[in-house]
Amino acid sequence: MKTALTIAGSDSCGGAGIQADIKTMTMNGVYAMSAITALTAQNTTGVRSIMEASPEFLAAQLDAVFEDIFPDAVKIGMVSSSALVEVIAEKLVFYKAKNIVADPVMVATSGSALIKTDAIKTLTEKIFPIAAVITPNIPEAQALSGLDIKDRNDMQKAAESIFGEFGCAVLLKGGHSVSDASDLLCSQDGFEWFEGRRIDNPNTHGTGCTLSSAIASNLAKGFSLSESVGRAKEYISGALAAMLDLGKGSGPMAHGFCLDSPFANEKLKG
Repeated sequence: MKTALTIAGSDSCGGAGIQADIKTMTMNGVYAMSAITALTAQNTTGVRSIMEASPEFLAAQLDAVFEDIFPDAVKIGMVSSSALVEVIAEKLVFYKAKNIVADPVMVATSGSALIKTDAIKTLTEKIFPIAAVITPNIPEAQALSGLDIKDRNDMQKAAESIFGEFGCAVLLKGGHSVSDASDLLCSQDGFEWFEGRRIDNPNTHGTGCTLSSAIASNLAKGFSLSESVGRAKEYISGALAAMLDLGKGSGPMAHGFCLDSPFANEKLKG
């Protein structure tokens, strides 16, 4: 069985972060492992508190995973401090990790800041150069490129700028400030658009975590980057279309929408 490691923060309400990653990886057919960068007290309405893991403890988690069950892919999500980014980069290089997918999580769906300014610089310098692909949304791509993004042409310019500066493939996600949910992949093979339909579902908590984890899962299974992105988009569209409605804010998706098991499908008692 192929394996994938998520390096990210814990989301106490289960819709994003480590919890979303593990659900997504499981549903996409790989064995999921985790290294937790931070504990968060959050729900669908916002982030209340963040408690970071120490660099030493994060290093110990990564050593424990790599020395025993070597991951076929690695997804990096929320990393809030420069010291933690340094540890991740050091360990991934030391263990010669492969199929690294970096989701530059800067702001939660609720609008809460999730990363310190100095950590962004370290992320771009240490993680981006070793990543197979990074998956910024529109606001994140604007911050990384310094360009305003209002349409597809702007998306292409920004993705090309980020690719040129950091040398990693870029999946620039639509959905913020652009009229459709289509994503743009910029890599050494050029540009590729992945058309998407906007699903009228206000519950989008954890979409970025889910997409990047699905991409990593498919890379772990041997699919090309283009195939992995396409399969990941199909999965996330299904999870959104299931219209799960939980919480008082922007709720989570139905990660298990296609679960086909007698253990999951048995009718509720009572």
